[in-house]
Amino acid sequence: MRSVQDALLTTEPVQRVRIAQALLAMAMLAAGVVAMHYFAWIGVAASAAVWWWTGLSLAGMAVAFVAIRSGWSRRFRDPSLTVPQMLYAIACGAVAYTLLDAARGSVFLIVMVILMFGMFVATPRQIRLVSLFAVLIFGATMALMAWRQPGRYPPAIELGHFIMVATMMPALSILAARLARMRQRARVQRLELKAALARIRELATRDELTGLINRRHMLELMDQEHQRCIRSGRTFCLAMFDLDQFKRINVSYGTPAGDDMLRAVAAEGLRCVRVSDVLARWGGEEFVVMMSDTRAVLARGGVERLRERVGALRVRSAGAELQVTCSVGLAEHHAGESVAQTLARADRALQEAKTQGFNRVVGPV
Repeated sequence: MRSVQDALLTTEPVQRVRIAQALLAMAMLAAGVVAMHYFAWIGVAASAAVWWWTGLSLAGMAVAFVAIRSGWSRRFRDPSLTVPQMLYAIACGAVAYTLLDAARGSVFLIVMVILMFGMFVATPRQIRLVSLFAVLIFGATMALMAWRQPGRYPPAIELGHFIMVATMMPALSILAARLARMRQRARVQRLELKAALARIRELATRDELTGLINRRHMLELMDQEHQRCIRSGRTFCLAMFDLDQFKRINVSYGTPAGDDMLRAVAAEGLRCVRVSDVLARWGGEEFVVMMSDTRAVLARGGVERLRERVGALRVRSAGAELQVTCSVGLAEHHAGESVAQTLARADRALQEAKTQGFNRVVGPV
């Protein structure tokens, strides 16, 4: 069943909607065809004329369906061909009006359904265009039939029909405009909700100041890496680094200067680490780097380079050129231990680096 639907509607979501709309329009016209043949069966309309009308009506809608299904209609501003389909259906309704004699009032119901269908997919401007077309073509049709067959289409009755059509069409245009505004508001609300959800996800996984992964998300990634290592037998390294005597920047130059330094260190750190590595702000002036599928010997060279680059940073803020160094503790994950244990060893190595005099790497431990 699914393969049949894909063959008919394609697998492209937007195109499926267009084709489904075209099929719905054909189904509505098919209902009108059934009604026309009923009137022919009871003798209200000429059977031969109804068959001709049926062929032309269905052929026109079939052409629209093929144009949409084949993708040919994509060259137009409205690939769904909404307005052309509506105009053609209304024109078919006007022809049906000339065939139905005493039952011609039923055509108005079909026209109403056509316009209601368009209200959900067309713009207010398009609905106004279609409504004006409906008023003009039915007005011309009524005048023509009242002139040619006044006995079957009395002028007074046709004038009443025209007044009804000329009144309904503008009313539908107003309703369509209101519906379009409601659709627009709903679309804006959906976009705002989508943006809010994206912002919530961002806040849940990112540090707002530096843009780095936050501690909670980093712990999740560490756990995933730990599981991969259990399955593959490989290992990873964790480096924890802290900005040396960072508080003096906040005390001497203010918190905004400290924030500028943290952002600069985060940006420089991202430029230093490999694409496969993950850098996170751990809290305050402390950061953590996770190096996947890496032994301690290689990791040591990477964190030494990071330490040197941080020490070479010069950040202008609060009217001064700020500089800071960092101390790093490096630990290689051992088989059988938890992530928390590896982190604890990296933290002990970091404290040892500070004890030894700052601006150095201690580890692997």
